[in-house]
Amino acid sequence: MTAVTGHDIPRAARPGARAWGQLILAEMRSVMRDTAGLIIPIGMPSLLLITQGAVASQEILPGMDGRSVYEIYIMPLMLVMVVALVGVVNMPSFLAAYRRQGLLKRLAATPANPSMVLVAQVVTSLAQTLVGVALALGISAAMFGVVGPASLAATVGVFGLVCASMYALGMVVAAISPTPNAAVAIGLASFFGVAAVGGMFGGAQNLPGPVAEFGRWLPYGAGVEAMQHAWIGEAIPWQPIAALAAAVVVGTVCAISLFRWSR
Repeated sequence: MTAVTGHDIPRAARPGARAWGQLILAEMRSVMRDTAGLIIPIGMPSLLLITQGAVASQEILPGMDGRSVYEIYIMPLMLVMVVALVGVVNMPSFLAAYRRQGLLKRLAATPANPSMVLVAQVVTSLAQTLVGVALALGISAAMFGVVGPASLAATVGVFGLVCASMYALGMVVAAISPTPNAAVAIGLASFFGVAAVGGMFGGAQNLPGPVAEFGRWLPYGAGVEAMQHAWIGEAIPWQPIAALAAAVVVGTVCAISLFRWSR
């Protein structure tokens, strides 16, 4: 009788592209069933664009190639809002629910590593973000005649950096939230905190100097400032880019340090 050694036990096959695709589709179906989770990040910014666009789109700024106050100031705020709501509020609530239900712990014992769920959730969140942005841009083009970005490449690059910074912040929220309800509460508090000092409620110019400066170093304010410069084709200052990059690095490190597959 031959002894069975560890070398004789076949290793579990790693999940292939089909498994990744099925998991991403499952995540998307799960998100689509959560109607409230779709309406808030996708519908609310579009509604705000419609309510504020009627007047602001008539105020054409001199020297901006026909671009209005709406396009230069309001649209970047709303586009960053879409990313922040999806990344900081929606995504953490799903991850906290999976951990609470023990799904991530069970996955750890299978070839489908729990990190696959994180990747699938990021991909799903990016899809939600793109739907919300497409809707906002479509409404803006159809109703208010936006001119469009002067530098498409710079605008897309900045948008990708904004997404990365907000998702990193969302991962931190997911890491410290013991329950789905706590994730929503912490996510909303984080969203309103960074958005308030980032100029969402009336513009950063209306905030006290130190508060406005502090907001410029947080993802929301930095994202809006960088988007405004990229949209009109100006050179983007180093500060908002550095702030967004720092948010990605710090948020990722904190999330990795604090995240647990089960609590």
